[in-house]
This record gives sequence, structure tokens and C-alpha cells, in this order.
Amino acid sequence: MSDPILSLHEARRIALAAQGFDRPRPRGRVDARHIRRVIRQLGLLQIDYVNVLVPAHYQVLFSRLGPYERSRLDDVVYRRREFTEQWAHEASILPVESWPLLRHRMDAHTMRPYGFESVMEKNPGYADRVLEELRARGPLAADDLPGPEGVPRRLVGSWFGTVPRAVLEALFGRGLLAVADRRPNFARVFDLAERVLPPEQYGRKVAREEAQRELLRRAARAQGVGTASDLADYYRMPMKETRPRLAELVARGELLEARVEGWTQPAYLHPEARRPRRIRAAALLSPFDPVIWTRPRTSRLFGFDYRFEIFIPAAKRRWGAYVLPFLHGERLAARVDLKAERSQGTLLVRAAYIEPHAEPEAVADALALELRTMAAWLGLGLGSVAVGRRGEFIKPLAAALSRGQDSNLRA
Repeated sequence: MSDPILSLHEARRIALAAQGFDRPRPRGRVDARHIRRVIRQLGLLQIDYVNVLVPAHYQVLFSRLGPYERSRLDDVVYRRREFTEQWAHEASILPVESWPLLRHRMDAHTMRPYGFESVMEKNPGYADRVLEELRARGPLAADDLPGPEGVPRRLVGSWFGTVPRAVLEALFGRGLLAVADRRPNFARVFDLAERVLPPEQYGRKVAREEAQRELLRRAARAQGVGTASDLADYYRMPMKETRPRLAELVARGELLEARVEGWTQPAYLHPEARRPRRIRAAALLSPFDPVIWTRPRTSRLFGFDYRFEIFIPAAKRRWGAYVLPFLHGERLAARVDLKAERSQGTLLVRAAYIEPHAEPEAVADALALELRTMAAWLGLGLGSVAVGRRGEFIKPLAAALSRGQDSNLRA
């Protein structure tokens, strides 16, 4: 049988359906069932606490569910213990049954580029002391732990700040600890992994190659269709391990080799991928949304060049500091540089740009509605969207906002 041939439109709709954008947002109250369904459909949520707008993992759910109480995500993850944290696609929230699939990585875990390992090496015996403290006292954050004797507690110039934090992170990466909670300041609270995870998951053993196959199955289900590099990136698998596992899945009929219009690389199609005839989405996407994680994939699927420029000096930014693409229908139609001005109760659109293919008035109206909805969700007020002066789309957007509710125009 010949490989399926997909048009780019078909591939886009398959990819968006796999990410949950083929269904309308819930009309009523969003509850734990909705949150659970989205996380399981995506496979994981990448955690990022940059708070220019809202921590990214909360927004990924908003893009698909609309307004919801953010405390519900915390409840599902840290109180009900249906999900946990671990390194997957960077730091991530994922179902507890995914923990055994990552065990082979934990066993070989190293975070040397971050400096955790050197801290462990310079403080021999301190990790054992940390484990003893946790075993005796229960869940603890870095600030709850005494520092090592005879050396400074603080690590000047490191992002993790202290020796206790570095050691906790290293032990977490090795699977000895799990995240039991998050404090209001977002600090991780750790406990022994066997006390956080269900026994049937903590003790479950999965052979390395089968774990890799299952991670790729989940990546394919979450992406619908993708190249080998797309699927590998979803759970950050090395390509040398990805290619033989993909070949095995194809041989078993669990994935289909396919060709996509305009793609130079072969694609892999999940046999159960939905193929909607139309996508009616209207959603702002977090910079850490799975739809746009892999920038080459974003370019191939949407013809959209996306960069996250928050760490680029302001003078060298092309689009802005915290830019969100706007999904309209099946296309990425615009991008906006956003900031939640909490002291002023305002959602500020610092810049707005539209893509050449998009119809300005329709996109402006849909985007204005999404911005007002987001402002209300963030507790900034239904009409509290202010706009700046950068970008060729700022005036049409301001006009659309004014048609709905008053909007401020400011520098």
C-alpha cells in the first residue's frame, strides 16, 4: 500500500485536532474533568513561570478551555496526585503513569550544564543528609533545609540560587524525589518519590526500548502527523534512539509513513488521527504551547516564523518581549506582544502584527474578543485592554476593541 499523501491544509487540521482545537470550548463551568482531558490529550504541559502575562502552563489550558479557575489545575496536579512533574519536554506536568516511561532517563540523569552535578560533587554527603531530612520531616522546599556545613549556602550567579535547591533538583532529576506541591511563590516542595507517586507507578519497570516506543506513540497521538524530528522533540528524545523505534512502530502498523505537501522530510501519521474538514479555533497561544514548540514544524505547518524574544536585548527584538501567536481558524493569523499590567488592572497590547494571508477585519474582531476574555480571566476586568502604537495591526485591533468596549490608546 502506498504512503498516504496529505495536503498542507489536511496536515494542519490533523495537527490542530490532535491538540484539541477541533472542538469548541466548554460552555459551562470548566472542572477537573476538562483539565484532566486536555493534559492527557497533550501528553504533558511544559512548565514556565515567567509571569509577564500568566505562567505558561495555565495559558495552554485557557487556549483550549477558555476561562477557568487556575487553582483547579493545582488541585488536579498536587492534591489529587493524578499528574506529576518531571523532565520530559523540559520541566513538565504529565500523567503519573508516564513516570516509569522516563525512568531510564532518570537512571542516567545529569544536569551538568546547569551546575547541579558540580554542586553535588563539591558537597559529598550533603545529598544523604537532605534525604534523611525529607524522610524524617516530610515534604520540604529548599528554604526549609539547612545548608551544608563549612560552605556558603548561596551560589552567586546561579539561577537556582542555593546549595539546597541545587541538590533537591539533582535528586529530583534522578527520580529519588518528586514534587509534592508548589507554594504561592511557585517554589517546589519535594518529598521522597515513593511517598508521592502511586506504588503501582513508582515500582513499575518498563524496558528502555519499550519506553521509547511508548513515548513516540504518545507524541504521534498528540501531534497527529509529524516528521521524525517533530516526534523526537515532543519528549526530547535523541534522534539516534528515535529512528529505530519509529521503524519498529511502522512495521507493527502503529504508525503510518506519509508524505505532506511541501515537506522535504517523510512524515509519520497516527492511524487514529482525526481529519476534520474545518477548524474554527480562535485562541492566543502561549510561547510554550505544543502547537509551536518546534519552530521548524511551526514554519512548515503554518508558514509562520516565530521567535521567543524575551531574552533578546530590546533593541534587537523584531516583534516584542512576550509575543503570542493568534490561531484563527486553521492558520496563525496574527501576533501580539502582551503584558498584564496588574497594578493598573490592564491587559496591555504593546504591539500587534497581522500575517499577509489574513483578512484584517475578521481577525481583528476575533482577536479583540479573545483579548477581552483573557483580561477578564486574569482578573483585569472585561474591558480593560489597552493598546500601544507598535505594529501595522495595532489600529485595526484598537478599532475592533472599541467596537466591543472602550479601549485606551497609549504610547
